[in-house]
Amino acid sequence: QVQLVESGGGLVQAGGSLRVSCAASGRAFYNYVMGWFRQAPGKEREFVAAINRSGGSTYFANSVEGRFTISRDNAKNTVYLQMNSLKPEDTAVYYCAASITGGRSTGSYNYWGQGTQVTVSS
Repeated sequence: QVQLVESGGGLVQAGGSLRVSCAASGRAFYNYVMGWFRQAPGKEREFVAAINRSGGSTYFANSVEGRFTISRDNAKNTVYLQMNSLKPEDTAVYYCAASITGGRSTGSYNYWGQGTQVTVSS
């Protein structure tokens, strides 16, 4: 079992930056591929970014490529999502998730946090 707790969401103006964090507890954090997803009102949850176990490989949705970065600190059991050049369409609840297999689909992830709200004003 892995428990995930997100933090760092908030309100930011368009063009601004924000970093959200996800602290993990429970089973060995380093065994999991970590991902970030988001869900806007009335829309399905969508893939944002993922990072492999060592942190050496990262993957992004086309909509955030070049603006967002994902990183992890296995010593601190924490994964981060740095969001730059934010747009109003980035407004959503952001969730972190842990997966044994990795991937871009929600079904590939075994554990989820409760989410943190990110709001980008125009």
